[in-house]
Amino acid sequence: MSTMIRRHKECVATCAAGLEGLLAQEIESCGGKNIFRSEGAVFFSSALSSAYRACLWSRYASRILMVLARFDAPDTDTLYAGVRSVDWSRHFGVAETFAVDAAVKNSAITHSRFAALRVKDAVVDQFMEVKYRRPSVDTQRPDIRLHIMLENNSARLCLDLSGEALHQRGYRVSGGATPLKETLAAAIVSLSGWSPDQSADAVVLDPMCGSGTLLIEAALMWAGIAPGLRRSSWGFQKWRGHNAAQWDEMLAEAREIRRGVLERAWPKFVGFDAGLGPVRAAIANCDRAGLGSRIHIERRSLAQLENHYGAARGFIVVNPPYGERHGGSTQVRYLYRCLGRIMHERFAGWRCAALSPDQQCLRELHLDMHAAHALYNGPIACELRCGGVPGEARAAGGARYLRTRPPAGRESDFANRLRKNRSRLQPWLEKSGVSCYRLYDADIPEYNVAVDVYDKWVHVQEYAPPASVDARKAAQRLETVCRDLGSVFQLDARNIFMKVRRRQAGSSQYQKHAHEGRLFEVQEGACRFLINLSDYLDSGLFLDHRSVRFMLADMARSKRFLNLFGYTGTATVHAALAGAARTVTVDLSAQYLERAAGNLYLNGLGGDQHRFIRADCMQWLSESEDYFDLMFIAPPTFSNTKRTQDVFDVQRDHAQLLESAARRLDIGGTVVFSTHARRFRLDESLGRSFSIEDITARTIPPDFARTPRIHQCWLLSRHRAVPKVEDGDDPADRRERYGATRPAPL
Repeated sequence: MSTMIRRHKECVATCAAGLEGLLAQEIESCGGKNIFRSEGAVFFSSALSSAYRACLWSRYASRILMVLARFDAPDTDTLYAGVRSVDWSRHFGVAETFAVDAAVKNSAITHSRFAALRVKDAVVDQFMEVKYRRPSVDTQRPDIRLHIMLENNSARLCLDLSGEALHQRGYRVSGGATPLKETLAAAIVSLSGWSPDQSADAVVLDPMCGSGTLLIEAALMWAGIAPGLRRSSWGFQKWRGHNAAQWDEMLAEAREIRRGVLERAWPKFVGFDAGLGPVRAAIANCDRAGLGSRIHIERRSLAQLENHYGAARGFIVVNPPYGERHGGSTQVRYLYRCLGRIMHERFAGWRCAALSPDQQCLRELHLDMHAAHALYNGPIACELRCGGVPGEARAAGGARYLRTRPPAGRESDFANRLRKNRSRLQPWLEKSGVSCYRLYDADIPEYNVAVDVYDKWVHVQEYAPPASVDARKAAQRLETVCRDLGSVFQLDARNIFMKVRRRQAGSSQYQKHAHEGRLFEVQEGACRFLINLSDYLDSGLFLDHRSVRFMLADMARSKRFLNLFGYTGTATVHAALAGAARTVTVDLSAQYLERAAGNLYLNGLGGDQHRFIRADCMQWLSESEDYFDLMFIAPPTFSNTKRTQDVFDVQRDHAQLLESAARRLDIGGTVVFSTHARRFRLDESLGRSFSIEDITARTIPPDFARTPRIHQCWLLSRHRAVPKVEDGDDPADRRERYGATRPAPL
């Protein structure tokens, strides 16, 4: 057993697992000697000045501990005795508060809290014996913090020179719900390849910056600014061995370095985030760090990410959302896919470092891997993947995927019709860039199927033949359909999905046809969507509403948009990409809303301005207090659910539905209402609440020209004046019913 108050002191720097290598290099640069690395810690010896320097300058350490004594501690009695052997009056007095932390590993003493309690008792008992008074314990902000490290029945009794953990730099005003620790952020930046010797024309970009920690640490690192310079509280300040003059000299040196670097030309540090809260937090944190003029923070979704920096040497550092916080890793993976696509298209040649617990998500980035590092974000095991962004763009979806073959001899009537339809649509397909379209819809009575093309996949729905048709002949014709599709198009048979469409009723309308769960990615204009061609009759993308979605995009800029009966959120994606101020998507199906979230992530959309609500649409409208400028309402013809006993019938219930929508529609707002019900008639009473225009003819796209009654569509614009009061109708009730007074903005 020995005590240590010598010129060179044994010290321990603790850190998160995975940072030991970086920390060891840093300790050496601070003057540490005899460096030894262990899991989560770096042991070294140093003069007091070097320990001070590590406190002030370390970017990776959690704490700097100075060893006061080492001794064997096979049980709590010897632990108590070892602590009692230290002369505590040389370190602090009864006027100071203190606290004890403990870490236990492979020792007979297994309970860390009990070990800390025995250390506390030994310190207090010594003071009571000598001074007849004892110092108080303060576990929150003690003047002196002690740390006992027990490993293999050996004890290190340490003074915590840090006080509060070193990741608390003093600049964080707000960290958001799940902040990235500053020490981990500094490690990510360093491992990305960013360093203080980067030139002033370099760029560091964080496209999902959250509270801005990665950018602040990158700026501090490049500028050579001491990360602890803004801290006002340290664990050694009330320690009786503290050399105040030496510490003040070190602070003055660090401040002079900071003043000098602010006069240099700086690289660009740029951060974007889709959420208003994170952006506000990031701006506040940058200002608090004294870097408000050096770091540009802006609210921008991933979809809006552009490269305005030319051929500058660029670094993308990013800690994207994890599935645990955003509805599951499946949906979040599409956000990574979008990031990877955007990087390949716009940031070729840049370097990227991305942290995630999900390797499948990281693979979506398609980086040219340079290195991978195992790190921990709190308790979450993660991988930091570092690499280059390849120069070549990855293949994207498009009509070019499905090419025709030249005819080989005589073909069936069905094959001939496929070729004619494709030839008729080809000029429109090439001009519009449409790659998902209806190619055939029971054109020939003998081949009673609908054929939809989705990029390089074909979806065939057979209309179930009547009982009068021989089942064997019907099966033979279906085989002909499959064979001819393969002969007409350069198409793998595995890319053809066959289903039978029967008249649906009750709960069977959403019955699964398969359980594969495979989702394919397709394009529609600037939008990308996930479709399921195997499990359900509907793919998740109504092709006949394509023109309606494009029209909604034209109308949605800066609008508050509601997608009622939102299905898979395809209309929401169009509106959001077009610049809708905010969107709300309501549907009763959790599965549809999950796909809708995936569609938004796939397009680089996110943030608190896009909400998904699982609710009965009629009930939600009656209870909502939100107002909207634009609504898309496309209810099912008929639906019932297991959750409720209510049955929705579009013909019977649409008037009540639209009257409720009118109350949530701002003055001058518009409802786009559509239905697939063939015999539907719009209730004339709605003319009291809306100006109504039938726009069906201009919303039927060319690929549905043969079936112009595939859907009906109307524009319903809200009256600007209060409707005329009729006899027996109370004016106040009418104003409430039709929402004629202008509501407050959201």
